[in-house]
Amino acid sequence: MPDFTTEPKSICILRLSAIGDICHTLPIMRTIQANWPKTTITWIIGKTEYELIKSIPDINFIVFDKKKGFKEYLRIRTQLNNIQFDLLLHMQMSLRASLISLMIKTKVKIGFDRKRAKDGQWLFTNKKINPGSHQHVIDSLFGFSEILGIKEHKLIWDIPIPEGDRISANTLISNRSNYIIISPCSSKDYRNWNTQGYASIVDYIAEKYHYDIILTGGNSETEKRYGNEIIHSCKFPPLNLIGRTNLNELLSIIAGAKCMISPDSGPAHMSTAVGTPVIGLYATTNPDRARPYLSAEWVINRYPEAIYKKYHKKVNDVAWGTRVRDDWAMNMITVEDVKYMIDKFFKQLPGSK
Repeated sequence: MPDFTTEPKSICILRLSAIGDICHTLPIMRTIQANWPKTTITWIIGKTEYELIKSIPDINFIVFDKKKGFKEYLRIRTQLNNIQFDLLLHMQMSLRASLISLMIKTKVKIGFDRKRAKDGQWLFTNKKINPGSHQHVIDSLFGFSEILGIKEHKLIWDIPIPEGDRISANTLISNRSNYIIISPCSSKDYRNWNTQGYASIVDYIAEKYHYDIILTGGNSETEKRYGNEIIHSCKFPPLNLIGRTNLNELLSIIAGAKCMISPDSGPAHMSTAVGTPVIGLYATTNPDRARPYLSAEWVINRYPEAIYKKYHKKVNDVAWGTRVRDDWAMNMITVEDVKYMIDKFFKQLPGSK
C-alpha cells in the first residue's frame, strides 16, 4: 500500500447504486477532498443515482446505465481506456461493479475486508480496509478514507440543488412552509408499513398540530397505489406528489420539511443529506446499521421483536445485517408507536409547550 504522505493525483471511486448508499458515500468523498484538495476524483456511478448529485462541481462522473446491458460495459471500457489512476476505492459489493473494476487502470485496488466482501468482491481487489463489525453503513465506508491515513470523519453532504429545480419544487408544494413529508415506500416491499397506519398518522398530525402533509415517492405502481390508498382513507387528504418530482426537486422539498416519516429508504437518507430529521420506521432491517445517520433518537425500532419472532434469537445472536423479509414484520409497528414519536418530536421544537 503506497504511503500517501503527499496527495495522489487521481482517485477512482466505484459506487454505482443505490440512492441511499450514494448518500452514505458522499461524506467519505468530502472527507478525502478536505484532506487532499488537489486530488482529482472520478466517480463511476449509476445513471439514476447520478441525477441526484450531478451538479457537484468538483467530482468527475462516469455514468453507467445498467439497462443498456453488455454494450454499456464496452462503452465504459472505452471511456476508461486512456485514464490511469493512483488508486481505486471499490466501494460496492456486486458483480456488476466488480466487472467494471477490471477496466480501471491502477496498481492499487482497495475493497472491503475478506469477511465483509460479499459477492466475491475480495477477488477483484489487492488491498483491504480494516475489518469492522456492528457498524452503521456510513461508519463502514469511512474505512476507505481511514486506510489512506485520513482519520477524521467529515459529515458533509453539500449536494447542490439547481435553481430551476428549487423553483419548480416550490411551485409543486404551492409555497407551503409548515409541512411534514411522509415517504411511505421503500424499494423493497417487505420494508413498507401499511396504508391505514399512514392515513391515521396524516389525520393525527393535521388535527393535533395543523401541519400540512406531503406524500412523496417514485413512479412505481406500488408507490402510486400507496398514495391513492392513503388519500382515500384520510379525513384530511395530504398533497400527493408521488411520481411527480425528479430527484433534485424532491431533495429541495425534503430540505424545506420539518421532518420526514419513512421506512428504510433512499429518501430517508436524502433527508440526512439536507439536515431534515427522519422518524424512521424499522422492523425488517437493523436501524443500528441502516437508520438515517443523524436521526437515531427518532427511530421506531421493532427490529428486536421481529428477529425474535422470526428466528427465536436476540439481535446480538444473529449475523449483522440480518433482515426479516416477511410481510408481518412492519405491522409490528403500531399507530400508537408513531404517534408517540411524533409527539416527542414536536415537544422539542422551538416554541412548543
